[in-house]
Amino acid sequence: METDNKTVVVTGGTGGLGSALVGRLIDRGYRLAVTYIMPEEATTFEESFEADDDRLMLTRVDATNPEAVATLFKNVSDTWGEIHGLCALVGGWAGGRDVEETDDVRFERMLDLNLRSAFYAVRSAVPYLKEAGWGRIVLVGSRGAVDFPEGQAAFNIAKAGVVALGKTVAAELEGSGVTANVLMPSVIDTPATRESLPYADYVNWPTPDEIASVVEFLVSEESEVMNGALVPVYGRA
Repeated sequence: METDNKTVVVTGGTGGLGSALVGRLIDRGYRLAVTYIMPEEATTFEESFEADDDRLMLTRVDATNPEAVATLFKNVSDTWGEIHGLCALVGGWAGGRDVEETDDVRFERMLDLNLRSAFYAVRSAVPYLKEAGWGRIVLVGSRGAVDFPEGQAAFNIAKAGVVALGKTVAAELEGSGVTANVLMPSVIDTPATRESLPYADYVNWPTPDEIASVVEFLVSEESEVMNGALVPVYGRA
């Protein structure tokens, strides 16, 4: 299947990693439905890509709202027909709290941004990918989901759920032509990350484009033999 026949939904695609990925996939000829939530990110995104590109659909979607996510996939299908991929990039980090110090608001926020957003996207995507008979799902876990560093309990727990989601749906889709894999970054060198960790040494952090190159592979035909993998992209961090 040629890339110019493939449609990929990229939730949270206007952030640092998302923009790098969109640039790579557009260059390879994919049709992309990209979601955002912050207007300023959409403005920056539109300045970087051609707004009238008929291979690019930019839509404001609350990824934590299951009805909004389901509507997104229906609209993409109605517009372009088959859907062949999902890159669920919506997420967020909150540190500085151990389990006993984690309040309900912080815990729910991490579950919403990281786990529920991924779950709703996967649940909505799977029927379309199965119908197409070929597909790729890429989720974003975290090194914290396997190493469990102190001081970010809610984040670690939510990302561990993303890992479980990815491996579960990979098993469910075995033999269908659809695969699911989980990207496992440590930290990504984005402006938002630098702002949240102002005193960190970011020299060895992997860049969005370096990680986007791995996602580009995971959504391609070449990744056919990978399913249910946890793919470390720690860089030198």
